[in-house]
Amino acid sequence: MPKAPGVNGTKAKNVHSISLRVPKTDLSRDGYAAADPTDPRSTIAVFASASRQRVRIYDHDGKPDNHGPFVQVSRQANPLFNEVLIPITKKDRFNAQQPEDDSQYSTFVTHPEVSRRLPSTYPGVFPHLAALNASGKPRADLAAILLTGIPAGIVPGFQNYTGPVQADMLRLNMAIAPTTHEPSNLGLIGMDPAGFPNGRRVFDDVVTIELRALAGTTYALIDPSYVPDAAAGAITPGLTSSNTDVTARNTVHYLPYFPYLGTPHSGFYNPQDDEPAPPPPR
Repeated sequence: MPKAPGVNGTKAKNVHSISLRVPKTDLSRDGYAAADPTDPRSTIAVFASASRQRVRIYDHDGKPDNHGPFVQVSRQANPLFNEVLIPITKKDRFNAQQPEDDSQYSTFVTHPEVSRRLPSTYPGVFPHLAALNASGKPRADLAAILLTGIPAGIVPGFQNYTGPVQADMLRLNMAIAPTTHEPSNLGLIGMDPAGFPNGRRVFDDVVTIELRALAGTTYALIDPSYVPDAAAGAITPGLTSSNTDVTARNTVHYLPYFPYLGTPHSGFYNPQDDEPAPPPPR
C-alpha cells in the first residue's frame, strides 16, 4: 500500500515572523568573535518565552482587563520538546519554569514514550529499537542532542556542548559556517553540521530529524555496536522544506539574503498549490 502524502495545514498561509541580525560578538562570552568551532565560547544557547499578567478580569461588555505582574506561561527552544516529550499533565509546569530546572524532565528524554510506542505501533518494523527499549538503557544520544548539546569527540569536527546542566535550549556553534553549497534540510543527520540541532535554519526539516533520532538513528553515536533499523532512516511526515528542489512538495522557496523568509502571500490569494501569489497588475 503506497504511503499517503503529508498534509500541509498552513499551505498558502502567512506566518508572522520577527527577523533580527545580531553580531556574534554581541552574543558570545566576552565579545568573542566565534572563529574556532572547538572553543566553548563559540556555542550559545537560547530559548523564547511568553508572559501574561497574572489576573484577567472581563468587563460587562466582554472586554478583558489585565492586572498584576507578568508571569511566564509558555516557552520554546527545541522543536516538539514540550509538545511530544513532556507528558500532558506536566506541560503547564514545564511552561512556567526556567530551562535550568529541566533535569526533572530528563527521564522523558532518556526514555521517550514515542520510542517505546514505535515498535508496538509497527510490529516487526523496529526490532533493534524494541531491543534497545527492552534493555532499559537510557538514550544518552537524545540527552546530548536536546539537554546539554553534543560534546566534542562524538561527531568528528563538531560540538555544541554548553556544559553538564540539563536544559531544553536551542544551541548554536556560531563558528560553524553556513552551508552554501547543497545544504541538507536534515541538518546534522544529513551530514550538514550547519543545521539542526546546531541552531535551526528556516528550511530545516526538524520534525523528520527528531522523529528519526527518536527512532534510533543517532544511538549509534554513543554505542557503535547498535545498528539502527532501516525504517528509522525512512521516517518522514510526508512533507519537505527543501530550499533547493524546485519540485519540492508544499514548499515556498526562501530568499538567498536576509531575512531569508519567502515573500508573503497576498491576503486575496487562495491558490490550489503552494506557489507564491503573482505580482499585482499595474
